[in-house]
Amino acid sequence: MKLLVIEDDAKTAAYLHQGLSEHGFIVDTVAGGDDGLHLALTGRYNLIILDILLPQRDGWSVLTELRRHEVQAPILMLTAQDAVPNRVKGLELGADDYLVKPFAFSELLAHVRALLRRGPSRQPEILNLADLQVDLLRHRAQRGGTKLDLTPQEFALLSLLIRHTGEVLSRTLIAEQVWDINFHSDTNVVDVAIRRLRRKVDEPFETRLIHTVRGVGYVLETR
Repeated sequence: MKLLVIEDDAKTAAYLHQGLSEHGFIVDTVAGGDDGLHLALTGRYNLIILDILLPQRDGWSVLTELRRHEVQAPILMLTAQDAVPNRVKGLELGADDYLVKPFAFSELLAHVRALLRRGPSRQPEILNLADLQVDLLRHRAQRGGTKLDLTPQEFALLSLLIRHTGEVLSRTLIAEQVWDINFHSDTNVVDVAIRRLRRKVDEPFETRLIHTVRGVGYVLETR
């Protein structure tokens, strides 16, 4: 799942990026309100974490514009202000949840997972294909009842493939979604990552699920 963090404090942004990435999320971070609004409107995010006090435009304005453009991703507001009117304002403008700084990362992670479970853009928590099962929220995968020992990056790659079962994904799209939006797809990092994932997901089992479409990319499906 892909998250956007709009937070101008560099330490907080780095803290969130590292913690959420370690739990298997794909995370983009941006410091300014205008830049954050642009990414939120043009990207495909499952959830947005939005600070209120931002340069360029504040979080209230970003929130208002996102809902005006009918962006359906759940929005978690972050603020150092614990006043009830601020919380009410955020909820009335379309925020889904509210977290006051300072906060424990475990608390933020619980809020994120709860929003993803009930958010309007959520997918099923557990996806299945043949004997492969992927738990998107708990970041666990198993095949034939055997737990797959995946790195966070491998899990992100497998999650992308199973969320698009039967759809051929180009190397460029995979690189953009799993690594970075500015990733240069002329390297073989996608092919290397697919080979490593196949060793864990396919090679120990009789039926192959990850297939190469020559000249295009990769697809997860039964054949």
